Amino acid sequence: MTDYETVLKGKYPAKAHAKRVTDYIRSKIPDAKGVLYLEGTHTKMQEDSDHPEPFRQRRYFYYLTGCPLADSHFIYDLASGTSTLFIPPVDPEEVIWSGMPVTAADAKELYDADRVLYTTDVNAELARLGKGAGTTAFAILHQVLDAISFIEFEDKDFDLLKRAIEECRVVKDDYEVALTKKANAISTTAHHAVMQMVKKAKNEQELEAVFLERSVAHGAKNQAYHSIHAAGRAAATLHYVHNNAPLEGKLNLLLDGGAEWNCYASDITRTFPISGKFSKESRAIYDIVLKMQLECIKVLKEGVNWDDVHLLAHKIAIEGLLALGIFKGGDADEILKARTSVAFFPHGLGHYLGMDTHDVGGNPNYADPDPMFRYLRKRGPLAAGSIVTVEPGIYFCNFIIEPYLSDPVHSRYIDADVLDKYWDVGGVRIEDNLLITANGSENLTPTIKDPDELEQLISSN
Repeated sequence: MTDYETVLKGKYPAKAHAKRVTDYIRSKIPDAKGVLYLEGTHTKMQEDSDHPEPFRQRRYFYYLTGCPLADSHFIYDLASGTSTLFIPPVDPEEVIWSGMPVTAADAKELYDADRVLYTTDVNAELARLGKGAGTTAFAILHQVLDAISFIEFEDKDFDLLKRAIEECRVVKDDYEVALTKKANAISTTAHHAVMQMVKKAKNEQELEAVFLERSVAHGAKNQAYHSIHAAGRAAATLHYVHNNAPLEGKLNLLLDGGAEWNCYASDITRTFPISGKFSKESRAIYDIVLKMQLECIKVLKEGVNWDDVHLLAHKIAIEGLLALGIFKGGDADEILKARTSVAFFPHGLGHYLGMDTHDVGGNPNYADPDPMFRYLRKRGPLAAGSIVTVEPGIYFCNFIIEPYLSDPVHSRYIDADVLDKYWDVGGVRIEDNLLITANGSENLTPTIKDPDELEQLISSN
């Protein structure tokens, strides 16, 4: 049994999370009294239909409960440190169609809560806990039903709780790391299955089907995001969504896909040759991107400024593109200063990962006037215990690059004739999920990425 499977035999540590969030709130309001109040996602019917919309549990609620059930509520009493989960009562008519739901007794065994009651008791419990001087109901704006009453509380705060949970979610505990490892293991199985199928497939959608089938077969019924299966020049589109184009005549497949395990995401990208053998140009670009990733991973540790790691990736990209002759007419420092490399590497190096693929707490600045950092989803120092993706890429996107070719500031550094040899490469991205530690990092992604191993796996099938 793997180490993460042993950890996952226990309960999701919801009470420990509630304690962390409480500590954060009291760091801002030392004498805070009252309750933390959260609601899970409520069932919503599809328009003009008697079927519900696809369900996705609210991440703020899950962080303090570990409960995946719809229409649930949560109260944490700051004075006693008591957590109470409220789940929907048994509806006899619904049992006819869907079978017995989770009962309060079941939920007490499944989830890390001191008490489990039914949702019919929520307002009575709020009224009881709201009595007394100085009590505050901490909740999240627009995530409270109209039927819920905070009338007994002296004050209501709809700002601090969300901020507190977001800050606490940055640093993962052992259980959260285990969930992420499990998601990575399943996603790796799916990635490898696509690699083994790619030579036989005729269309991107066949490969998407393989990825989904392997994920579901291993118990991961939800994807962390809509996977990308981009063949040929489509790989130059960062978040390609169609996944329905033929593979014939195309060099590479960029597969960006990650299954979710109990609300925790994986986010993995691999680029590999459809034929089983990289073209000369594809291998040259792949080697640059792999060097970008490996060198960036080497410098990761607690306190490292993510902006500096992103800058390092650009420097390595510039060196590589100069060596290939795509860049010309200046030295690496000049090209870096001009920001010409943004034409080929337009996105950020990575982002925090957790219950959301682009997880909270990264403090991005999308108004940054510097195009090199504008789309960096994480800014500033890395925290020990955080999980970050490292996903450098080099892309040959006409829409992005052609304006640079028309701009004398940038065109003097780009050899258009050499560039013409690389359009069919499309794009290369390599992405792993890294747990930051005090002195380095732990790679949670076991998916193969050595180019020779990729070719061997694809060709052997």
